[in-house]
Amino acid sequence: MFGIGIPELIIILVIVLVIFGANKLPEIGSGMGRAIKNFKKATSEPEEIDVTPDKDKKDDDTSTKS
Repeated sequence: MFGIGIPELIIILVIVLVIFGANKLPEIGSGMGRAIKNFKKATSEPEEIDVTPDKDKKDDDTSTKS
C-alpha cells in the first residue's frame, strides 16, 4: 500500500495524537466516515431529472428576463 508499513503508520498515528489529542480523534474519525459515506452516495446516485413541464419553463424564462 504505497510503501507504507506498520512502523510508518504508528509514527503517523503518534503525530496525529500529539496534534489533535486523544479526545478529538473519535470526532475526526466519525466526520471523515460521514464525508466518505456522503461522497459515495453522491457518486452512485443518478443525476436529478428536471420534470418541469415545457410550458412552465417558457413562462419562467420570460419572467426572469423582464
